[in-house]
Amino acid sequence: MRSPLTFTAALLTCLALAGPQNSEVSGAQRAYAQSATPRSTPATSLPRPVAEGSRYDYYILNFSWSPEFCSTHPDNEQCPSHPGFVVHGLWPERNDGSYPEHCGDRPGPSDDRVWAGLMPTRYLAMHEWQTHGTCTPYAADDYFGLVRRAVESVKIPKEFTHTSEQTMEPPDAIIAAFARINTGFPGGGIVLSCGNNRLTAMEFCFDKGLSPIVCSGLHSCRANNVKITPQTGRE
Repeated sequence: MRSPLTFTAALLTCLALAGPQNSEVSGAQRAYAQSATPRSTPATSLPRPVAEGSRYDYYILNFSWSPEFCSTHPDNEQCPSHPGFVVHGLWPERNDGSYPEHCGDRPGPSDDRVWAGLMPTRYLAMHEWQTHGTCTPYAADDYFGLVRRAVESVKIPKEFTHTSEQTMEPPDAIIAAFARINTGFPGGGIVLSCGNNRLTAMEFCFDKGLSPIVCSGLHSCRANNVKITPQTGRE
């Protein structure tokens, strides 16, 4: 199981390593780049497997709360644009809370347009492919097609698109705000991650066919309340 502290450390490392960034893509701004022409995955079918992959049971779609990262890494080039939720990745997960990582050295995407509008930099896209995507049985282009399909199925509440003041909310209330506009997710299909009683991410669980499911072996933040760092910086 990815504990809140373990997740937070991994998130900070991943974002810090993402390198120079001209812009970040929030959950509310995750549309295709107009020039993108990736190999699409039909909405009613999965791509053709090209490898055996690793054993896993479902996917976690992670949206990290970028203002919390930027509050401690203000010089990172993603931060001047003050993004909100950022697509971090689609992670294979097992029902017992364990998960595979770094499952091979298959080639990455054929074209940067495959991940355009999903990840802020090529480095982060390659990191997600090498760490998580290689554990699926799909080629890189198709893996990012799955990420895009999952992302496009999730809505971000308006109160998380333009934040200017720090607020504090119970985790259950934040999850309820997401559940109200993401009615296809069952109870327990949306979880909240925190670090030091601060919001760090929202996670959504999908089966291998990308249908919303209850998360297994994954737990929400147990804090009574979490602070939500505003997009203009920690207060």
